[in-house]
Amino acid sequence: MDADQQDNKDIVPLTRTEAEQLFGSQVSRPSRVTPFRVVAAQVALSLVAALLWWLFYKPSGVTAPGAVVLSALLGGAICWIPGALFAARLKQLSKAGTVFNWMLGEAFKMGATIAMFVAIAFWYRDVQWIPLLVTYLIALKTYWIALAWR
Repeated sequence: MDADQQDNKDIVPLTRTEAEQLFGSQVSRPSRVTPFRVVAAQVALSLVAALLWWLFYKPSGVTAPGAVVLSALLGGAICWIPGALFAARLKQLSKAGTVFNWMLGEAFKMGATIAMFVAIAFWYRDVQWIPLLVTYLIALKTYWIALAWR
């Protein structure tokens, strides 16, 4: 018997009562935060951020206000489009969800994010980087808010 097998024999699972004493009565309640709700929150925050950029950000130069709003919306989309694709993949593979499938999904999500940044840099000449990056970061931090909300 190796050390891992010995360690596994020493593990004693908690009873429901013990878990509730340690972590509170809500410990066995399933989370209301789903991947699709996180994506919906990212979309909503992206729209609010784009509105705020339109209202309050006046860059120097001859930049049209539409470029600022579009840049902010693209920044949010860089976050939520790969997230939505990942959530759809998780739902599709819910019965065959393995760590490998999860890692493939994350790798695709990162690749899609990088590809979107590169595509915008090459094909959108009027991009406003400050609204794009700040809105991207706002949408990206939605994951932390969702984790705290549980």
